[in-house]
Amino acid sequence: MTTVNAAAYDAATKDLDPPLAVVDLDAFDSNVEQLTRRSAGTPIRVASKSVRCRDLLERVLAAPGFHGVLCYSLAEALWLHRCGVSDDLVVAYPTADHAALRALAADDAARAAVTIMVDSTDHLDVVDAALGPAHPEIRIALELDVSWRPAPGLHVGARRSPVFRPSSARALAERIARRPGFRPVGMMAYEGQIAGVPDAGHGPQARLVRWMQRRSADELTQRRGEAVDAVRAVVEAEGRLEFVNGGGTGSVESTRADPSVTEIAAGSGLLGPGLFDGYTRFTPAPAALFALPVVRRPTRDIATLFAGGYIGSGPAHPSRLPTPLAPAGLTLIGVEGAGEVQTPVTGKAARDLRIGDRVWFRHAKAGELAERFPTYHLVRGSRIESSTPTYRGESHSFG
Repeated sequence: MTTVNAAAYDAATKDLDPPLAVVDLDAFDSNVEQLTRRSAGTPIRVASKSVRCRDLLERVLAAPGFHGVLCYSLAEALWLHRCGVSDDLVVAYPTADHAALRALAADDAARAAVTIMVDSTDHLDVVDAALGPAHPEIRIALELDVSWRPAPGLHVGARRSPVFRPSSARALAERIARRPGFRPVGMMAYEGQIAGVPDAGHGPQARLVRWMQRRSADELTQRRGEAVDAVRAVVEAEGRLEFVNGGGTGSVESTRADPSVTEIAAGSGLLGPGLFDGYTRFTPAPAALFALPVVRRPTRDIATLFAGGYIGSGPAHPSRLPTPLAPAGLTLIGVEGAGEVQTPVTGKAARDLRIGDRVWFRHAKAGELAERFPTYHLVRGSRIESSTPTYRGESHSFG
């Protein structure tokens, strides 16, 4: 059972009105160190979508073992560059943002710092349409699909790139290299079926997950290595393949074991959200939490809280609900769950809650909490060390 020092958080934020969000710096720094140990010397590129707070991104990038940002939006990458957060920014998802592409083309320093992702020449066509055929050189990374396909028609993993085979990767690299105004410099290959699927447990499903992940990692090491060699053979004629990015918080160990990978992407492990409880390889500390106030007592065994409908993205499933952490022993009510304007909780601890008391929660995912709160209060022990804006608090929402 995950526990937190709610009394310390209550003391630190006693002069603030909930709903509010905190980041426990001791837990956050411990998670930074744990990721560094797990990567065993392979550099980590921090995934911004799992943080969405400039101050925390800068804190991570100042730690040994971390370099560069894996962004989720080109507009976000340009903003982070203007703010001086990093001069090494890879946009993990293809863009169709014409305004951001024009801003990229107009800024020589940004073009040297930002790499955009493609998995098709259609993405190059979008750039040409936004900028015209004689645009300045744009840095390009090619995404390889590294889902596991053990049999025809069976796809295990995220639905990302259509580029699956090494031969397809080479063909796309050749087409990119031939196109004026583009320079291929990197590759990305995210193994979501390993990084994003919890494997803890002793039942048949957990054993099946661990078997799948072992088989997938073995297949991936060979195929990704062949694809990297194929792309490198094309790129080296024009320059060099600067990076091969792989993995995520949940796959650091197997990703670092792949000799073709030069850096690992990670972000969720910094904040320790609820979805990352079920792994055998690591246990992140809950670092990001939010508090809701008790505003109703409809029955002796139920306390109703204000707001709380902070549901994680992904499939509609109870795992996407926020988790009550303190007081211990509270649960959501199935017929209401976490509500837009009210969230009932029940359990023995609910009997002792009074109007105005706080209940502390953990979000299911890491970065999405920052879309709900304009400020993170950075706490250490029972005091607020500082308060810092999230992306939302800086009037930015990148999707």
